[in-house]
Amino acid sequence: MILQALNEQYERLKDNPNEHISLRGFSPEKIQFEFVLNSEGRLLQINDLRDENKAAKSLIVPEAVKRSVNIAANFLCDNTSYVLGRSSEEKEKEAKDPDRGKKTFEEFKKLHHVVGRGIEDVGMQAVLKFIGSWDPAALEQSLCWQKWTELGDAKIVFRLDGELGYIHERPTVKQVWLKYYDGKQSDYSAFCLVTGQKAGIARLHNSIKGVKDAQSTGADIVSCNLDAFKSYGKDQSYNSPISEEAMFNYTTALNHMLRKESRQKIQIGDATTVFWAEGETPVVGFLKNILDPRDDMPDLSGLRLFLEAVREGRKAELSGTENLRFYILGLAPNAKRLSVRFWHVSTVEEISQKIGQHFSDLSVHRNYEDESEYPGLWRLLIETLPKREGQKRKSEDISPLLAGALARSILTGSVYPLALLSKVLERIRLDGDISYLRVALIKAYLVRNNRLLKKNTKEVGMSLEKEQKNAGYLLGRLFAVLEKAQKDAVPGANTTIKDRFYGAASSTPSVVFPQLLRLAQHHIQKSSYGGLIEKNIEEITADVRVFPTHLSLEDQGMFALGYYHQKPEMYKKTEKKEEA
Repeated sequence: MILQALNEQYERLKDNPNEHISLRGFSPEKIQFEFVLNSEGRLLQINDLRDENKAAKSLIVPEAVKRSVNIAANFLCDNTSYVLGRSSEEKEKEAKDPDRGKKTFEEFKKLHHVVGRGIEDVGMQAVLKFIGSWDPAALEQSLCWQKWTELGDAKIVFRLDGELGYIHERPTVKQVWLKYYDGKQSDYSAFCLVTGQKAGIARLHNSIKGVKDAQSTGADIVSCNLDAFKSYGKDQSYNSPISEEAMFNYTTALNHMLRKESRQKIQIGDATTVFWAEGETPVVGFLKNILDPRDDMPDLSGLRLFLEAVREGRKAELSGTENLRFYILGLAPNAKRLSVRFWHVSTVEEISQKIGQHFSDLSVHRNYEDESEYPGLWRLLIETLPKREGQKRKSEDISPLLAGALARSILTGSVYPLALLSKVLERIRLDGDISYLRVALIKAYLVRNNRLLKKNTKEVGMSLEKEQKNAGYLLGRLFAVLEKAQKDAVPGANTTIKDRFYGAASSTPSVVFPQLLRLAQHHIQKSSYGGLIEKNIEEITADVRVFPTHLSLEDQGMFALGYYHQKPEMYKKTEKKEEA
């Protein structure tokens, strides 16, 4: 199902001129340098293609062969070991073969004479002349030696002097390469598991690059390389027959969506996640900004309209794409292979509804206008980390299991993980910061899980609810009132009852609240607004028959909500009295 969806995605991408995806026989590669040749094959210049950050340039070149320790050359694009017959000293030591440079250069030379022999193309002839006259032993006397410390094991392409395009892009050269490429098709035929058609089966599959923490050279989804994996004498990927065309299609589509600049890729825990639809829809463009928003996006007005609509349960403007299938694929590294961490198939309309429900569950009143109304996944998860003065919290420290579980809850509409509530409450107890985002997470957990688990409890709203009779919520409100009484009586105090007693009050109320109420009587006598505070205490305690000995995690969450809801209400009343 996954490979079939990726195969279909490639068919859509190749017909879209804006995607610039490579066609069969070609692949995107990271290139560092170009060799400029004249028509006689003489090396005139070596140009650095890297940007100011020394990042390589991505070019579509003839498809690279898959190699590990084997010697196999690529056409018109390869590293210095093949092009020049010499690697960096470190690579030479790793090879443990003093003649390896000579062997790789001879393989490169042989391939180009086989493919390009007899072609009446000035670019191809220039490359053949360069290879024919090049002597790896004379590297120190060549133009290459001047840049050798930079070249190292860089990848090289060729350009003809006076032309803008590369030699591998010349029409005649491309035709000859494709003829050679098609002639290398597999001689083993079987029914393809992706297309259902009988065709030549790929023995090896192209590597997948761009998955975080996987090998930099790439990893495989389909791979059978041990005797234990053999079945009825079928070696390697013949165990899972996929045609060479389908193999190229699915690997190319996946690599395209995993590229560095892709807007269809996000990191969810240890899973690098890609998403796409079976047609063009604005939701594909929105999803990365929803889960992983950036400050440098040029125009988010369309995204905001979409989020406002789905959060309020209205039908978003999806331009007739509501019924398109929507795919989400999470990949995690596993040695030389990739593990499918999760695979979710939905529709554009369903995924929009799930996102809207998430932000609806999350909504709570904000203390400040600059606080994000639609916080991204990582902005929420960062609140599960401890706050330390002078230290910045890093997304790398977030639990990958928690990140993956929360993302699945958002995208599938399932209950939020219990670990989310537990982590947030733990952080509040330790650092005392009952912030907007932390309260939003608590509220979302309680609202969604109570709804889905069909618990007979009154749903919590965005702001203060005096009709809410939950013990945890009432005690949270009471704690906020008692703290206000202390602040009014002792302005500028270094510590408050929140600093000293919040953890105990929210978990074992019967131990703390009688003492706090006695202390409050002294504060009320000193406070300018003592009467108002005493009235609030009476209103809340009227519904508290007895202080519980212990509050469950859910009730501790309600305690935090009650505290957060009550605080702004107290200051509003104070302001009104001052105005009067």
